[in-house]
Amino acid sequence: MLESLLSFFEVYPWGIYVCFLILPFVQEDAAVIGAAAASAHGLGEPALLVISILAGLTASDLWKYWAGRAAISHQWAKKYAAKPSVKRARDGVVNHLASSLMVVRFVPGTRIPFYVAAGFFKAPFPKFSFYVMLSAFVYVAITFVLFHAFGEIAGERAKAILPIIAVTLVVVLIGVQYVRRKRANANMDPEEAEEKGASSN
Repeated sequence: MLESLLSFFEVYPWGIYVCFLILPFVQEDAAVIGAAAASAHGLGEPALLVISILAGLTASDLWKYWAGRAAISHQWAKKYAAKPSVKRARDGVVNHLASSLMVVRFVPGTRIPFYVAAGFFKAPFPKFSFYVMLSAFVYVAITFVLFHAFGEIAGERAKAILPIIAVTLVVVLIGVQYVRRKRANANMDPEEAEEKGASSN
């Protein structure tokens, strides 16, 4: 099987890039690890493998958003979305979209529900798209670097440390947002700050 596949790629060298463009629609983590392993073993141009896997990941993730948007058009979905508990969940998704997208990228099993929920709750698509692509780039870059630097065994073990990376990224994002808010408040006039505090109460 493997020999036949390698023979196919020798005859059709573009085939490996098409494979990693499609594989994320089947299983994202396996596709990223496979692309990194192929790159480390010289089975394709690393830059083209990165481009193909990133394009596949992005397309695979964005359609899930639109699946959620399509669901809200049904009558039962509109009634469901009107429930107080669902509205609170919506606030959690929309208000913490950036940090949540960075987390779910590194935690298998959480992506599909969150991406569909983002569409269902009508999270801003430009912001969703940006952080989907950013998180995909970070994930692919880390995996490729590990495979090239330490080989296949270390690359496989990378899956165990990805949640730690996710938490670290979230802490950094929250820290940046906190500093930005502090600076914004510091630059406000006292009257504006008082009005903002009164409106939030």
